[in-house]
Amino acid sequence: MRFDRESLSLLRRQVSGHVVFSMRAAIEALGHNKLRAGLTSLGILFGVASVIAMLAIGKGAEQEILEQMRLLGSNNILIQPFVEQKEGNSKDESDKGPKKFSPGLTYADAEAIRQFVPDVDATTAEIVLNSSITREGKRRTGKVVGVDTTYFRLMNLQLERGAWYTREQVSLGRPVAIIGNGVRTRFFTTEDPIGKPLKVGESWVTVVGVLADRRMLGDNAAKLGIRDANMDVYIPVNTMLLRLRNRAQITQHDIELASRSQVVTPDNASTEDEEARQEKNNRNQLDRIIVRVRDSKDVPAVAAVVRRMLERRHNTVVDYEITVPELLLKQEQRTKTIFNVVLGAIASISLVVGGIGIMNIMLASILERIREIGVRRAMGATQKNILYQFLAEAVLISVAGGIAGIMVGGGLSFGIEKTAGIHTIVSFMSIAVAFGVSFSVGVVFGIVPAYRAAQQDPVHCLRYE
Repeated sequence: MRFDRESLSLLRRQVSGHVVFSMRAAIEALGHNKLRAGLTSLGILFGVASVIAMLAIGKGAEQEILEQMRLLGSNNILIQPFVEQKEGNSKDESDKGPKKFSPGLTYADAEAIRQFVPDVDATTAEIVLNSSITREGKRRTGKVVGVDTTYFRLMNLQLERGAWYTREQVSLGRPVAIIGNGVRTRFFTTEDPIGKPLKVGESWVTVVGVLADRRMLGDNAAKLGIRDANMDVYIPVNTMLLRLRNRAQITQHDIELASRSQVVTPDNASTEDEEARQEKNNRNQLDRIIVRVRDSKDVPAVAAVVRRMLERRHNTVVDYEITVPELLLKQEQRTKTIFNVVLGAIASISLVVGGIGIMNIMLASILERIREIGVRRAMGATQKNILYQFLAEAVLISVAGGIAGIMVGGGLSFGIEKTAGIHTIVSFMSIAVAFGVSFSVGVVFGIVPAYRAAQQDPVHCLRYE
Protein backbone atom coordinates (compact mmCIF):
# COMPACT_ATOMS: atom_id res chain seq x y z
CA MET A 1 0.00 0.00 0.00
CA ARG A 2 2.87 2.37 0.88
CA PHE A 3 4.65 1.49 -2.35
CA ASP A 4 1.52 2.20 -4.39
CA ARG A 5 1.03 5.53 -2.62
CA GLU A 6 4.64 6.56 -3.25
CA SER A 7 4.42 5.50 -6.88
CA LEU A 8 1.24 7.50 -7.32
CA SER A 9 2.87 10.55 -5.73
CA LEU A 10 5.92 10.21 -7.99
CA LEU A 11 3.72 9.87 -11.06
CA ARG A 12 1.73 12.93 -10.03
CA ARG A 13 4.92 14.98 -9.67
CA GLN A 14 6.22 13.83 -13.03
CA VAL A 15 2.95 14.67 -14.80
CA SER A 16 2.71 18.09 -13.14
CA GLY A 17 6.33 18.78 -14.04
CA HIS A 18 5.69 17.88 -17.69
CA VAL A 19 2.57 20.05 -17.76
CA VAL A 20 4.28 23.07 -16.19
CA PHE A 21 7.31 22.80 -18.46
CA SER A 22 5.14 22.34 -21.57
CA MET A 23 2.96 25.32 -20.66
CA ARG A 24 6.00 27.56 -20.08
CA ALA A 25 7.48 26.52 -23.42
CA ALA A 26 4.11 27.07 -25.14
CA ILE A 27 3.69 30.53 -23.61
CA GLU A 28 7.21 31.48 -24.71
CA ALA A 29 6.58 30.22 -28.24
CA LEU A 30 3.25 32.03 -28.55
CA GLY A 31 4.84 35.19 -27.19
CA HIS A 32 6.96 35.41 -30.31
CA ASN A 33 3.85 35.28 -32.54
CA LYS A 34 1.19 37.24 -30.65
CA LEU A 35 -0.64 38.54 -33.71
CA ARG A 36 -0.90 35.15 -35.36
CA ALA A 37 -2.06 33.51 -32.13
CA GLY A 38 -4.64 36.26 -31.61
CA LEU A 39 -6.05 35.93 -35.12
CA THR A 40 -6.13 32.15 -34.77
CA SER A 41 -8.20 32.38 -31.58
CA LEU A 42 -10.87 34.60 -33.19
CA GLY A 43 -12.82 31.61 -34.46
CA ILE A 44 -12.97 30.14 -30.96
CA LEU A 45 -13.88 33.58 -29.59
CA PHE A 46 -16.95 33.96 -31.80
CA GLY A 47 -18.00 30.36 -31.29
CA VAL A 48 -17.80 30.56 -27.50
CA ALA A 49 -19.56 33.95 -27.50
CA SER A 50 -22.39 32.35 -29.49
CA VAL A 51 -22.56 29.46 -27.00
CA ILE A 52 -22.75 31.89 -24.06
CA ALA A 53 -25.48 33.97 -25.76
CA MET A 54 -27.44 30.83 -26.73
CA LEU A 55 -27.37 29.41 -23.20
CA ALA A 56 -28.23 32.82 -21.71
CA ILE A 57 -31.26 33.19 -23.98
CA GLY A 58 -32.37 29.63 -23.24
CA LYS A 59 -31.98 30.08 -19.48
CA GLY A 60 -33.83 33.38 -19.55
CA ALA A 61 -36.68 31.88 -21.60
CA GLU A 62 -36.92 28.93 -19.22
CA GLN A 63 -37.12 31.19 -16.17
CA GLU A 64 -39.71 33.41 -17.85
CA ILE A 65 -41.91 30.45 -18.75
CA LEU A 66 -41.59 28.96 -15.26
CA GLU A 67 -42.50 32.34 -13.76
CA GLN A 68 -45.57 32.57 -16.00
CA MET A 69 -46.54 29.03 -15.04
CA ARG A 70 -46.18 29.95 -11.35
CA LEU A 71 -48.32 33.06 -11.73
CA LEU A 72 -50.94 31.40 -13.88
CA GLY A 73 -51.11 27.89 -12.49
CA SER A 74 -50.20 24.88 -14.58
CA ASN A 75 -53.61 23.18 -14.18
CA ASN A 76 -55.89 26.05 -15.24
CA ILE A 77 -58.36 26.21 -18.12
CA LEU A 78 -59.64 29.62 -19.27
CA ILE A 79 -63.09 30.15 -20.78
CA GLN A 80 -63.77 33.54 -22.37
CA PRO A 81 -66.75 34.77 -24.40
CA PHE A 82 -66.68 36.14 -27.92
CA VAL A 83 -67.91 39.70 -27.48
CA GLU A 84 -68.08 40.43 -31.18
CA GLN A 85 -68.61 37.75 -33.81
CA LYS A 86 -68.40 38.00 -37.58
CA GLU A 87 -71.63 36.99 -39.23
CA GLY A 88 -71.97 35.38 -42.64
CA ASN A 89 -74.04 36.40 -45.65
CA SER A 90 -77.62 37.27 -44.72
CA LYS A 91 -78.93 35.16 -47.61
CA ASP A 92 -77.06 32.13 -46.31
CA GLU A 93 -78.38 32.73 -42.79
CA SER A 94 -81.98 32.80 -44.01
CA ASP A 95 -81.54 29.45 -45.69
CA LYS A 96 -80.34 27.85 -42.47
CA GLY A 97 -83.38 28.89 -40.46
CA PRO A 98 -83.71 31.06 -37.35
CA LYS A 99 -80.60 31.79 -35.34
CA LYS A 100 -80.32 29.85 -32.10
CA PHE A 101 -80.39 31.69 -28.80
CA SER A 102 -77.47 31.56 -26.39
CA PRO A 103 -77.54 33.17 -22.95
CA GLY A 104 -73.80 33.88 -23.17
CA LEU A 105 -71.28 33.02 -20.53
CA THR A 106 -73.06 33.07 -17.16
CA TYR A 107 -72.36 32.39 -13.51
CA ALA A 108 -74.55 29.29 -13.84
CA ASP A 109 -72.03 27.89 -16.35
CA ALA A 110 -69.26 28.20 -13.76
CA GLU A 111 -71.37 26.47 -11.11
CA ALA A 112 -72.33 23.66 -13.51
CA ILE A 113 -68.70 23.01 -14.41
CA ARG A 114 -67.74 22.89 -10.74
CA GLN A 115 -70.56 20.50 -9.81
CA PHE A 116 -70.76 18.10 -12.76
CA VAL A 117 -67.39 17.92 -14.55
CA PRO A 118 -65.13 15.27 -12.98
CA ASP A 119 -61.52 15.99 -11.88
CA VAL A 120 -62.29 19.70 -11.40
CA ASP A 121 -60.73 21.07 -8.22
CA ALA A 122 -62.36 24.53 -8.30
CA THR A 123 -63.89 27.12 -10.60
CA THR A 124 -64.04 30.86 -10.30
CA ALA A 125 -65.83 33.58 -12.23
CA GLU A 126 -64.42 36.93 -13.28
CA ILE A 127 -66.27 40.09 -14.33
CA VAL A 128 -64.19 43.05 -15.49
CA LEU A 129 -65.81 46.49 -15.68
CA ASN A 130 -64.17 49.70 -16.84
CA SER A 131 -65.07 52.25 -14.21
CA SER A 132 -63.71 55.16 -12.19
CA ILE A 133 -62.01 55.03 -8.80
CA THR A 134 -62.55 58.05 -6.54
CA ARG A 135 -61.39 59.04 -3.07
CA GLU A 136 -60.93 62.46 -1.39
CA GLY A 137 -60.91 64.44 -4.62
CA LYS A 138 -58.60 62.01 -6.45
CA ARG A 139 -60.12 60.29 -9.43
CA ARG A 140 -58.78 58.00 -12.10
CA THR A 141 -60.11 55.35 -14.45
CA GLY A 142 -59.47 51.74 -13.63
CA LYS A 143 -60.87 48.26 -13.72
CA VAL A 144 -63.24 46.83 -11.15
CA VAL A 145 -63.07 43.03 -11.07
CA GLY A 146 -65.82 40.86 -9.61
CA VAL A 147 -64.48 37.56 -8.24
CA ASP A 148 -65.23 34.98 -5.58
CA THR A 149 -63.17 33.50 -2.75
CA THR A 150 -61.24 30.96 -4.88
CA TYR A 151 -60.06 33.44 -7.52
CA PHE A 152 -56.99 34.62 -5.60
CA ARG A 153 -55.85 31.06 -4.90
CA LEU A 154 -56.26 29.98 -8.52
CA MET A 155 -54.39 33.03 -9.85
CA ASN A 156 -51.65 32.79 -7.17
CA LEU A 157 -52.25 36.29 -5.82
CA GLN A 158 -50.72 37.04 -2.43
CA LEU A 159 -52.15 39.30 0.27
CA GLU A 160 -49.89 41.98 1.74
CA ARG A 161 -52.25 43.16 4.50
CA GLY A 162 -55.84 42.77 5.57
CA ALA A 163 -57.99 39.69 4.93
CA TRP A 164 -59.60 37.79 2.08
CA TYR A 165 -63.33 37.78 1.39
CA THR A 166 -65.53 35.52 3.45
CA ARG A 167 -68.11 33.26 1.84
CA GLU A 168 -70.83 35.30 3.51
CA GLN A 169 -69.55 38.53 1.95
CA VAL A 170 -69.55 36.92 -1.51
CA SER A 171 -72.95 35.25 -1.22
CA LEU A 172 -74.68 38.35 0.22
CA GLY A 173 -72.95 40.82 -2.10
CA ARG A 174 -71.38 42.95 0.64
CA PRO A 175 -69.74 46.24 -0.46
CA VAL A 176 -66.15 45.21 0.32
CA ALA A 177 -63.02 45.36 -1.84
CA ILE A 178 -59.46 44.10 -2.09
CA ILE A 179 -57.25 46.61 -3.90
CA GLY A 180 -54.03 46.26 -5.84
CA ASN A 181 -50.76 47.67 -4.59
CA GLY A 182 -50.83 50.45 -7.19
CA VAL A 183 -54.27 51.60 -6.03
CA ARG A 184 -52.98 51.75 -2.45
CA THR A 185 -49.98 53.90 -3.39
CA ARG A 186 -52.17 56.37 -5.31
CA PHE A 187 -55.17 56.72 -3.01
CA PHE A 188 -53.76 55.81 0.42
CA THR A 189 -50.32 57.39 0.44
CA THR A 190 -50.18 58.31 4.14
CA GLU A 191 -52.68 55.99 5.85
CA ASP A 192 -53.61 52.37 6.20
CA PRO A 193 -56.35 51.55 3.66
CA ILE A 194 -57.90 48.73 5.69
CA GLY A 195 -61.42 49.74 6.74
CA LYS A 196 -61.40 52.92 4.63
CA PRO A 197 -64.12 53.74 2.05
CA LEU A 198 -63.43 53.87 -1.70
CA LYS A 199 -65.84 54.85 -4.46
CA VAL A 200 -65.95 52.68 -7.59
CA GLY A 201 -68.31 53.98 -10.21
CA GLU A 202 -71.39 55.13 -8.32
CA SER A 203 -71.01 52.73 -5.37
CA TRP A 204 -69.01 52.91 -2.17
CA VAL A 205 -67.03 49.91 -0.93
CA THR A 206 -64.89 49.27 2.15
CA VAL A 207 -61.30 48.12 1.68
CA VAL A 208 -60.64 44.86 3.53
CA GLY A 209 -57.33 43.80 1.95
CA VAL A 210 -54.35 44.89 -0.16
CA LEU A 211 -52.62 42.59 -2.65
CA ALA A 212 -48.85 42.21 -2.69
CA ASP A 213 -47.00 43.83 -5.56
CA ARG A 214 -46.58 41.45 -8.50
CA ARG A 215 -44.38 42.22 -11.47
CA MET A 216 -45.38 40.93 -14.86
CA LEU A 217 -42.91 39.04 -17.09
CA GLY A 218 -43.23 38.76 -20.83
CA ASP A 219 -45.34 40.49 -23.43
CA ASN A 220 -47.87 37.66 -23.77
CA ALA A 221 -49.19 37.88 -20.20
CA ALA A 222 -52.57 39.19 -21.36
CA LYS A 223 -52.88 36.39 -23.91
CA LEU A 224 -52.25 33.84 -21.18
CA GLY A 225 -54.83 35.43 -18.89
CA ILE A 226 -52.42 36.88 -16.34
CA ARG A 227 -53.87 40.15 -15.08
CA ASP A 228 -51.81 43.07 -13.82
CA ALA A 229 -53.45 43.23 -10.41
CA ASN A 230 -51.64 46.34 -9.17
CA MET A 231 -54.21 48.84 -10.50
CA ASP A 232 -57.36 46.74 -10.09
CA VAL A 233 -60.10 46.84 -7.45
CA TYR A 234 -61.52 43.39 -6.62
CA ILE A 235 -65.04 43.09 -5.24
CA PRO A 236 -67.23 40.00 -4.65
CA VAL A 237 -68.88 38.74 -7.81
CA ASN A 238 -72.39 39.08 -6.37
CA THR A 239 -71.59 42.65 -5.33
CA MET A 240 -70.72 43.36 -8.95
CA LEU A 241 -73.94 41.78 -10.22
CA LEU A 242 -76.20 43.44 -7.62
CA ARG A 243 -74.67 46.89 -7.19
CA LEU A 244 -72.65 47.72 -10.32
CA ARG A 245 -73.47 45.82 -13.51
CA ASN A 246 -75.25 42.65 -14.58
CA ARG A 247 -75.04 42.36 -18.36
CA ALA A 248 -77.54 39.50 -18.41
CA GLN A 249 -80.30 41.92 -17.36
CA ILE A 250 -81.58 44.86 -19.38
CA THR A 251 -82.17 47.79 -17.04
CA GLN A 252 -83.86 51.13 -17.45
CA HIS A 253 -80.42 52.67 -17.73
CA ASP A 254 -79.64 50.45 -20.74
CA ILE A 255 -82.90 51.46 -22.43
CA GLU A 256 -82.16 55.16 -21.90
CA LEU A 257 -78.66 54.75 -23.31
CA ALA A 258 -80.01 52.92 -26.34
CA SER A 259 -82.62 55.62 -26.98
CA ARG A 260 -79.98 58.35 -26.80
CA SER A 261 -77.42 56.49 -28.91
CA GLN A 262 -76.53 58.04 -32.23
CA VAL A 263 -75.91 56.32 -35.50
CA VAL A 264 -72.20 55.74 -35.97
CA THR A 265 -71.07 57.12 -39.33
CA PRO A 266 -67.75 56.39 -41.05
CA ASP A 267 -66.55 59.84 -39.95
CA ASN A 268 -66.88 59.22 -36.22
CA ALA A 269 -66.56 55.44 -36.14
CA SER A 270 -62.81 55.60 -35.65
CA THR A 271 -63.18 57.98 -32.71
CA GLU A 272 -65.30 55.60 -30.65
CA ASP A 273 -63.31 53.99 -27.87
CA GLU A 274 -62.69 50.31 -28.61
CA GLU A 275 -63.22 49.13 -25.02
CA ALA A 276 -66.40 51.20 -24.65
CA ARG A 277 -67.76 49.78 -27.90
CA GLN A 278 -67.04 46.22 -26.81
CA GLU A 279 -68.58 46.86 -23.40
CA LYS A 280 -71.74 48.21 -25.05
CA ASN A 281 -72.02 45.10 -27.25
CA ASN A 282 -71.14 42.65 -24.47
CA ARG A 283 -74.17 40.72 -23.18
CA ASN A 284 -72.21 38.02 -21.37
CA GLN A 285 -72.71 37.97 -17.63
CA LEU A 286 -69.10 36.87 -17.09
CA ASP A 287 -65.87 37.90 -18.76
CA ARG A 288 -64.03 34.73 -17.87
CA ILE A 289 -64.33 31.40 -16.08
CA ILE A 290 -61.18 29.84 -14.64
CA VAL A 291 -61.22 26.09 -14.06
CA ARG A 292 -58.56 24.40 -11.93
CA VAL A 293 -58.00 20.70 -12.70
CA ARG A 294 -56.67 18.42 -9.96
CA ASP A 295 -53.99 16.73 -12.09
CA SER A 296 -52.16 18.42 -14.96
CA LYS A 297 -52.31 15.27 -17.10
CA ASP A 298 -56.13 15.48 -17.09
CA VAL A 299 -56.26 19.07 -18.39
CA PRO A 300 -56.86 18.21 -22.11
CA ALA A 301 -59.58 15.68 -21.24
CA VAL A 302 -61.35 18.07 -18.85
CA ALA A 303 -61.16 20.83 -21.47
CA ALA A 304 -62.90 18.54 -23.97
CA VAL A 305 -65.66 17.69 -21.46
CA VAL A 306 -66.14 21.38 -20.64
CA ARG A 307 -66.43 22.16 -24.35
CA ARG A 308 -69.18 19.59 -24.84
CA MET A 309 -71.05 20.79 -21.75
CA LEU A 310 -71.00 24.41 -22.92
CA GLU A 311 -72.17 23.36 -26.38
CA ARG A 312 -75.32 21.88 -24.82
CA ARG A 313 -75.87 24.78 -22.43
CA HIS A 314 -75.44 27.36 -25.23
CA ASN A 315 -77.65 25.52 -27.76
CA THR A 316 -74.61 24.59 -29.94
CA VAL A 317 -73.81 28.30 -30.38
CA VAL A 318 -70.03 28.68 -30.11
CA ASP A 319 -69.87 32.10 -28.46
CA TYR A 320 -66.95 31.25 -26.16
CA GLU A 321 -63.31 30.28 -26.40
CA ILE A 322 -61.55 27.63 -24.31
CA THR A 323 -57.82 28.16 -23.78
CA VAL A 324 -55.31 25.88 -22.07
CA PRO A 325 -52.42 28.20 -21.07
CA GLU A 326 -50.11 25.27 -20.33
CA LEU A 327 -50.28 24.18 -23.97
CA LEU A 328 -49.56 27.74 -25.12
CA LEU A 329 -46.55 27.91 -22.83
CA LYS A 330 -45.28 24.53 -24.03
CA GLN A 331 -45.64 25.68 -27.64
CA GLU A 332 -43.75 28.87 -26.80
CA GLN A 333 -41.05 26.84 -25.06
CA ARG A 334 -40.77 24.55 -28.10
CA THR A 335 -40.39 27.55 -30.39
CA LYS A 336 -37.65 29.01 -28.22
CA THR A 337 -35.96 25.61 -28.03
CA ILE A 338 -35.86 25.43 -31.84
CA PHE A 339 -34.38 28.91 -31.90
CA ASN A 340 -31.71 27.84 -29.41
CA VAL A 341 -30.92 24.73 -31.45
CA VAL A 342 -30.42 26.85 -34.57
CA LEU A 343 -28.21 29.25 -32.63
CA GLY A 344 -26.30 26.30 -31.18
CA ALA A 345 -25.71 24.90 -34.68
CA ILE A 346 -24.29 28.26 -35.76
CA ALA A 347 -22.07 28.31 -32.67
CA SER A 348 -20.89 24.76 -33.41
CA ILE A 349 -19.95 25.72 -36.96
CA SER A 350 -17.97 28.67 -35.62
CA LEU A 351 -16.16 26.39 -33.17
CA VAL A 352 -15.37 23.86 -35.90
CA VAL A 353 -14.03 26.62 -38.15
CA GLY A 354 -11.96 27.98 -35.26
CA GLY A 355 -10.61 24.51 -34.52
CA ILE A 356 -9.65 23.99 -38.16
CA GLY A 357 -7.87 27.35 -38.05
CA ILE A 358 -5.89 26.23 -35.01
CA MET A 359 -4.94 22.97 -36.73
CA ASN A 360 -3.91 24.81 -39.89
CA ILE A 361 -1.69 27.31 -38.03
CA MET A 362 -0.10 24.59 -35.89
CA LEU A 363 0.71 22.49 -38.97
CA ALA A 364 2.26 25.52 -40.63
CA SER A 365 4.28 26.33 -37.52
CA ILE A 366 5.87 22.87 -37.61
CA LEU A 367 7.67 23.73 -40.84
CA GLU A 368 8.77 27.09 -39.43
CA ARG A 369 10.12 25.55 -36.23
CA ILE A 370 11.50 22.29 -37.58
CA ARG A 371 15.07 23.20 -36.63
CA GLU A 372 13.83 24.01 -33.10
CA ILE A 373 12.35 20.54 -32.91
CA GLY A 374 15.64 19.02 -34.06
CA VAL A 375 17.67 20.99 -31.51
CA ARG A 376 15.32 20.04 -28.67
CA ARG A 377 15.47 16.37 -29.66
CA ALA A 378 19.27 16.55 -29.86
CA MET A 379 19.35 18.08 -26.34
CA GLY A 380 17.44 15.10 -24.95
CA ALA A 381 13.76 15.98 -25.41
CA THR A 382 11.56 12.96 -26.04
CA GLN A 383 8.69 12.61 -28.45
CA LYS A 384 6.29 13.10 -25.53
CA ASN A 385 7.95 16.42 -24.67
CA ILE A 386 7.46 17.69 -28.23
CA LEU A 387 3.89 16.34 -28.26
CA TYR A 388 3.00 18.08 -24.98
CA GLN A 389 4.57 21.37 -26.08
CA PHE A 390 2.65 21.67 -29.35
CA LEU A 391 -0.53 20.38 -27.75
CA ALA A 392 -0.16 22.95 -24.97
CA GLU A 393 0.20 25.69 -27.59
CA ALA A 394 -3.04 24.63 -29.30
CA VAL A 395 -4.88 24.43 -25.97
CA LEU A 396 -3.56 27.85 -24.91
CA ILE A 397 -4.75 29.46 -28.17
CA SER A 398 -8.18 27.83 -27.80
CA VAL A 399 -8.56 28.62 -24.08
CA ALA A 400 -7.49 32.24 -24.59
CA GLY A 401 -10.10 32.58 -27.30
CA GLY A 402 -12.61 30.87 -25.01
CA ILE A 403 -11.97 33.29 -22.13
CA ALA A 404 -12.31 36.26 -24.46
CA GLY A 405 -15.44 34.66 -25.92
CA ILE A 406 -16.97 34.32 -22.45
CA MET A 407 -16.53 38.04 -21.87
CA VAL A 408 -17.85 38.92 -25.35
CA GLY A 409 -20.77 36.51 -24.89
CA GLY A 410 -21.69 38.11 -21.57
CA GLY A 411 -21.68 41.54 -23.19
CA LEU A 412 -23.66 40.19 -26.14
CA SER A 413 -26.29 38.72 -23.81
CA PHE A 414 -26.61 42.04 -21.99
CA GLY A 415 -26.97 43.87 -25.32
CA ILE A 416 -29.65 41.43 -26.51
CA GLU A 417 -31.66 41.97 -23.32
CA LYS A 418 -31.45 45.76 -23.60
CA THR A 419 -32.09 46.11 -27.34
CA ALA A 420 -34.39 43.17 -28.18
CA GLY A 421 -36.18 42.91 -24.83
CA ILE A 422 -35.34 39.18 -24.53
CA HIS A 423 -34.68 38.10 -20.96
CA THR A 424 -31.20 36.52 -20.69
CA ILE A 425 -29.34 34.88 -17.80
CA VAL A 426 -25.61 34.12 -17.92
CA SER A 427 -25.19 31.29 -15.42
CA PHE A 428 -22.07 29.72 -13.97
CA MET A 429 -22.97 26.50 -15.77
CA SER A 430 -22.93 28.22 -19.17
CA ILE A 431 -19.48 29.70 -18.41
CA ALA A 432 -18.19 26.26 -17.38
CA VAL A 433 -19.63 24.68 -20.53
CA ALA A 434 -18.07 27.36 -22.75
CA PHE A 435 -14.68 26.96 -21.07
CA GLY A 436 -14.86 23.17 -21.38
CA VAL A 437 -15.81 23.45 -25.06
CA SER A 438 -12.87 25.75 -25.82
CA PHE A 439 -10.46 23.41 -23.99
CA SER A 440 -11.85 20.38 -25.85
CA VAL A 441 -11.52 22.12 -29.22
CA GLY A 442 -7.85 22.86 -28.47
CA VAL A 443 -7.18 19.23 -27.56
CA VAL A 444 -9.11 17.71 -30.48
CA PHE A 445 -7.75 19.97 -33.20
CA GLY A 446 -4.27 20.25 -31.69
CA ILE A 447 -3.50 16.58 -31.25
CA VAL A 448 -2.79 15.92 -34.95
CA PRO A 449 -0.23 18.75 -35.39
CA ALA A 450 1.36 17.86 -32.05
CA TYR A 451 1.65 14.19 -33.04
CA ARG A 452 3.16 15.13 -36.41
CA ALA A 453 5.70 17.40 -34.71
CA ALA A 454 6.64 14.61 -32.29
CA GLN A 455 7.19 12.14 -35.16
CA GLN A 456 9.76 14.32 -36.93
CA ASP A 457 13.19 12.74 -37.46
CA PRO A 458 15.80 14.67 -35.40
CA VAL A 459 18.54 14.22 -38.02
CA HIS A 460 16.27 15.44 -40.79
CA CYS A 461 15.20 18.40 -38.68
CA LEU A 462 18.80 19.49 -38.07
CA ARG A 463 19.62 19.24 -41.78
CA TYR A 464 16.42 21.09 -42.84
CA GLU A 465 17.05 24.41 -44.66
